[in-house]
Amino acid sequence: MSFLTVAAVALIDADGRLLVQQRPPGKPFAGYWEFPGGKVEQGETPEAALIREIKEELGIDVEAACLAPATFASDRQPGGDRHMVLLLYVCRKWRGTPQSLEGGIVNWVRVQDLYGLQMPGPDRPLIGLLEALL
Repeated sequence: MSFLTVAAVALIDADGRLLVQQRPPGKPFAGYWEFPGGKVEQGETPEAALIREIKEELGIDVEAACLAPATFASDRQPGGDRHMVLLLYVCRKWRGTPQSLEGGIVNWVRVQDLYGLQMPGPDRPLIGLLEALL
């Protein structure tokens, strides 16, 4: 079995809302809501991957010092031969205004609203921890 490491971030604004993005058509889990982030490439730290992905997806700049490790989730991927480990960070400080640069939709929501969203398997167990943090 191979492992896929993904770094994601819970961006939290001054009102205590979280940013989620909807996966665009044509991608796996299209229409599902998720925390922004992406795959950690070979030779890349999770923090570097997250900084790169957030710039590409949302057009904002984040410093590694502003990424606080929060928790992780583990989930077998469809097809059964790959397992994802999702590393979640929390961030309350960034430069720029988040906007969707890859065709999906972004939305600021209250943590309780996450329970009503369709989210991929690895993202769902993270909601309870975020609720406890906020």
